[in-house]
Amino acid sequence: MDINYTAVLPEIILSLFGILIMILIPFTPKARQSALGFVALFGMVLALICVTAQCGATGLVFFGMIFQDYFGQFCKILFLFASAAIVLVSINYLEREKLPYGEFFSLLLFATVGMLLMATSADLIMTFLGLEVLSISTYVLAGFKEGEMKSTESALKYFLLGAFSSGFLLYGIAFVYGAAGSTKYLKIAQVIEASENYPLTLFLGLGLMVVGFGFKASLAPFHVWTPDVYEGAPVPITAHLAVGSKAAAFVALVRVLYQVLPELSQHWQAILWVSAVLTMAIGNIAALAQTNIKRMLAYSSIAHAGYLLVGLTAHNRLGTQSILFYLVAYALMTLGAFAVVQVIGREGEKYIGIDDYSDLGYRYPFLSIALSVFLISLAGIPATGGFMGKLFLFAAAMQSEMYWLVVIAVIASAIGIYYYLRVIVFMYMGESKDEGTPIIVPTPVRIVIAIMVVGTFYLGIFPGTFLHLASKAVSF
Repeated sequence: MDINYTAVLPEIILSLFGILIMILIPFTPKARQSALGFVALFGMVLALICVTAQCGATGLVFFGMIFQDYFGQFCKILFLFASAAIVLVSINYLEREKLPYGEFFSLLLFATVGMLLMATSADLIMTFLGLEVLSISTYVLAGFKEGEMKSTESALKYFLLGAFSSGFLLYGIAFVYGAAGSTKYLKIAQVIEASENYPLTLFLGLGLMVVGFGFKASLAPFHVWTPDVYEGAPVPITAHLAVGSKAAAFVALVRVLYQVLPELSQHWQAILWVSAVLTMAIGNIAALAQTNIKRMLAYSSIAHAGYLLVGLTAHNRLGTQSILFYLVAYALMTLGAFAVVQVIGREGEKYIGIDDYSDLGYRYPFLSIALSVFLISLAGIPATGGFMGKLFLFAAAMQSEMYWLVVIAVIASAIGIYYYLRVIVFMYMGESKDEGTPIIVPTPVRIVIAIMVVGTFYLGIFPGTFLHLASKAVSF
């Protein structure tokens, strides 16, 4: 166990670039501040190169605070990819909405640092630190459109509920520390394994930590903030909340439950079983009644958190492998869907009602085809990444003989098909409406959408490559 700065070099790079952008803001003419987005992108590319260069390195560094393993490296690459995509789609969005570039990209870099720390943390204090770095940056980003009441309301709700959830998580960490005498993952696991009788404080700590992570991952019954915050936040930040923030919470929860508390699996499996059912049911049923596409996708993200919980509840190797695979597929289809929603929304996000998509299929075929691909993947239609991801998650639950959970998951997924296909029906069969401002698809956004479409089909048709990488990553 040593300091080993190379293990946290990606985090250091992103932090330095975040500070650099803040320094450059007053020296960059307003007409050229969009270039700060490419500075942020360059920092992410450098961080990604550092992560790939470290592939294969294993062990504990920073006095046992940070893991170096394939699992963390896999998650870091996913987070950096998602953040880079958000940077690309944000450049034109910020120009269109007349929002400040520098502060946005700097905060996004710091949020990414928090996500990377959560993926590699080997200590509950470090996990909490990563979560807070992510959360504080995201609180500000959620209310970035300061002139709009909805944006301010979403940021305030997110901040207040986020503060409560952080309190729950911190109390949970305190209880676990009281029971085990340490906050280090491996030490806690050793103490629990050697114990014959588990103290009550350990179970209290487990419950409180599940609440804390459940809030960030939008798990029922801790999901109530999600629709309002997703609707009020700028579209790129909604995508960040739906993909990056959710994925980081799940990754941290996987580490805590599988590496710290595996001996208590029969207790947390029961909790997660109930939460998975509630999350899938509430997400899919509530989405049926939505007429705003951002709120619909918000409830959709809640439902997908439920599917991920199915794999987590299974508590087997295939389940962990499937979670990583599904996080990649979910990132591709969700980032792609929000990129399309952002472009169609136009200035002021005026066109975000589902009926605003009427007759879009004939007027803008590229956007319509791309959105159709993302929606059918979210619905779990074969030949897409969403289908293969659900298949692996449900297979993991079957392997653990959780047959009723699989039946409920399949029914919930079938309900979801309706509201996804409803948008496609509007696009190709809806009555033509007043077109309003013509839709312009900027080149960076076009590139991101194209990559997401190709990736969604690739995972659906050739899942073996990523499944192999996920299998290698879960050998912790």
